Order: sequence, then C-alpha cells, then structure tokens
Amino acid sequence: MLKRMIHLDRILIFKDLDEKYMDLLNPLFEPFSCYAGTSVLQQGMPAIYLYLVINGKVEVSYRPYDGQPITITHVERDGLFGWSAVVGSEKYTSSAIAIENLETMRIRGSELRKLCAEHPEAGRKILERLANSVSTRWKDAQNQVKTILEQGLKNN
Repeated sequence: MLKRMIHLDRILIFKDLDEKYMDLLNPLFEPFSCYAGTSVLQQGMPAIYLYLVINGKVEVSYRPYDGQPITITHVERDGLFGWSAVVGSEKYTSSAIAIENLETMRIRGSELRKLCAEHPEAGRKILERLANSVSTRWKDAQNQVKTILEQGLKNN
C-alpha cells in the first residue's frame, strides 16, 4: 500500500505543469490506500475528496432511488473519481468500490476550490488538466467538465 507521498509532477495529468502551480498543489494532496473490496466513497455521503488513482482500480456505480446499482465506469491508473467534491456538491452522487488493491492521492474539494479562488491563473490550468483527464467517451467531455468545474467554483 502507498506509504509515501508521490510527487504529483510524476503523474501523467500533472506532467509538465508549471512548477509554481505544482508548489501550490503538492501540499494539498495526501496518500490514501485500501484493499480490494473496500468502499472508498458512497452515494449520499458527504463529498469531501477527489481521488487520483496511482495503482489499482475502482468501480464507480450509481443507485437510482428505485432500483439496483448501475456500474457507470471503472477508473484505473491516472484516472480520477469523487468529482462531486470538486464541483461543490454536498454529497457524492455515486459510489466507488476498490476492485483491486488501491493506491491513490486525494485532495479535499474545498481546498482545491480555495486554491482556484486565491490563484485564478493556477486554478484555470489545474482545472484544464483535470478536465482533460476525463474519459473521451463523452462528446465534448473536456468542455463539459471544465464548465461544470468552473460553475462549482463560482457557486461556492
């Protein structure tokens, strides 16, 4: 399991990000690891962290109020989950269960929003990187996610 801090500039989505932005971002991330079968976050629970997968895999699912859980996606190395924390939602809109032993770096959504508010230029660059990491399965995903993230920041 992850016992040491990973330098974010070694992670694909932050590769070549300006050093001054990395200096702002690095202290906000902390390591989190768990074993396969662990529920990392649950739909309806307070949305606190955004997770960046270093190793392992999670299954993200959504449970409609009147039905069985539906698997939305699987998130692997260099992927992100826990977006509700970033966009300012009070609660997670989906659940994530580790289906392999999981090593992540995580950041409190409130801290990321604060960084973006206090350092708008850095915030734009970081949000761009986060939006670029979203699956290409969605049409115009980068623009949609970037808009959602920016709206979440404005509403807080």
